[in-house]
Amino acid sequence: MKLKLSDFDYNLPKELIAKYPVEPRDACRLMVLDRKTQKIEHRIFRDIIDYLQEGDLLVLNDTKVIPARLQGKKETGAKIEIFLLRPITENRWEVLIKNIKRLKPGQKVIFGEDFSAKLVEKFEEGKALVEFEGKDINALIKKYGHIPLPPYIEREDEEKDKDYYQTVFARKEGAVASPTAGLHFTKELLDKLEKKGVKKAFVTLHVGLGTFRPIQTEDITKHKMHEEYYYIPEETLKLILETKEKGKSVVAVGTTVVRTLETYAQTGKTEGFSDIFIYPPYQFKMVDRLITNFHLPKSTLLLLVSAFAGKDFIFRAYKEAVRKKYRFFSYGDAMFIL
Repeated sequence: MKLKLSDFDYNLPKELIAKYPVEPRDACRLMVLDRKTQKIEHRIFRDIIDYLQEGDLLVLNDTKVIPARLQGKKETGAKIEIFLLRPITENRWEVLIKNIKRLKPGQKVIFGEDFSAKLVEKFEEGKALVEFEGKDINALIKKYGHIPLPPYIEREDEEKDKDYYQTVFARKEGAVASPTAGLHFTKELLDKLEKKGVKKAFVTLHVGLGTFRPIQTEDITKHKMHEEYYYIPEETLKLILETKEKGKSVVAVGTTVVRTLETYAQTGKTEGFSDIFIYPPYQFKMVDRLITNFHLPKSTLLLLVSAFAGKDFIFRAYKEAVRKKYRFFSYGDAMFIL
């Protein structure tokens, strides 16, 4: 039976989309799905310690979100927003430009007296190549850039989002969206897990728009993911192998970690660009358990978790989450799939 995009739709009351995270981070709700028994439990995120055993391995994405939204003006005064995608060189970036039709190659967008961008080339889907002008481009991006909150949050970013929208273990700059399953961990919770003998390892996947770009085709097999840079340290691979040999669980913290590890399983490469698109049926080779958030209808992320837990079980869980008023999406509650 061919899966259609419309099979992955569900109704979500708008008020369940979280605009701010719960504080402290580990006080959000946690829905636990047991794939063997098909049972659902309702807990608090910090209770995750009860489900992890000594020798289990948490794999976390250590990417750090950059302030990717730059709001500027043309020399005529018309407003232009530039969204950073990835650097080509220090001062040349691939970007998305709102109202790109208003801009011709060679024209400038001004962010401040010391910082501007010149349009070099236009691509399809609003993408473009720009050349930034100013001293120390990275410092200027931090000075003028805004945290790129997802559009469904429907508010402007605030000063505290610089902390909220970053995991406590973020260290490698390059993401334009947060690996949100990791947002629920506090340093204290990670310390408690370490004391229990739960190991942790890191991968890097710079979350790009590929993760969030809507699927445009009813036939899901026709969807193409945008590439995202990933890197897996040798130490992480060694720990995964040891964990599996001992019969313990490899626990992916987020869909970005799943995609990174499964890319390695397919290619054997520890570094590169991943465009892996996971949907049912898919045989997972590296990941035993998954911590994740609640995802948008008809999204690549919802397809991935449906492949991991089974579509019917996921949709039953989502129905229950709506009924019990769980908070959805980036700043929302969490799910642990055993």
